[in-house]
Amino acid sequence: MTVITCDPRENHLLCALTHSELEQLTPHLELVTLSVAEVVFEVNEKLGHVYFPVSVIASMLCCLEDGSTVEVAMIGKEGVLGFSTFLGKNESSTQVIINQAGYAYRISVDALQKVLTRSGGRRLGNFRELMLRYAESVFVHMSQTIACTRRHAVDRQLCTWLLTGFDRAATDTLSITQASIGYILGVRRETITEAAKKLQDEGMIDYGRGYIALKDRKKLETGACECYEIKRDEAVRLSEDLERLKTKSSNQDRRNFSMDVTEHL
Repeated sequence: MTVITCDPRENHLLCALTHSELEQLTPHLELVTLSVAEVVFEVNEKLGHVYFPVSVIASMLCCLEDGSTVEVAMIGKEGVLGFSTFLGKNESSTQVIINQAGYAYRISVDALQKVLTRSGGRRLGNFRELMLRYAESVFVHMSQTIACTRRHAVDRQLCTWLLTGFDRAATDTLSITQASIGYILGVRRETITEAAKKLQDEGMIDYGRGYIALKDRKKLETGACECYEIKRDEAVRLSEDLERLKTKSSNQDRRNFSMDVTEHL
């Protein structure tokens, strides 16, 4: 039997925690495998777990009464699935579906809340701040995606979506069907097929049954709308802020340790 091992710190949010902060969560983290098209949360579903992606990529989808869907955000190892629990809401406002199979660490909401309560805010106070900063980043992506869906042509949307996916996956090949992309973007499969053929003819991508490969990033970035650059810049700011918060928390840990030692002298 093959044993799969992943480092929780491959997730950027968990990596931004100090050693003492992550130590509080580690006993409750469970490594799970998530498959393509697997629904992690349904709309209004009570959150039983929070997921920290390691190699999976998920889409947050707004679902309409006629069965159509539109992606409002894409989440990979830079983030967390179920972040609304950190905002005091234990229900999912969107459907969350896996579009790239892989691994994630999950923790039950009950265990997470107990750890946060037991910590008294001293050893995991940074965690809440990290989650709030991440939530802000998601809202930036959501607002930009809404504008993109309303105002930009499908082929430009596809360029932006593919670039975001390649960035999240840190690979030049995405294992996904055109039908799945159509479901995620809220358009017909035939529309995606036409757009993908255009991108392939222009040398941006190559595609086949169940995969899309990056051929020329510069051309694909040229074909993308302004939304990709805005989302990419926000991702950079998030990364910088996570590092800053980790440094701040590490310094606080050292001060707390010094105080504890002094008190016992």
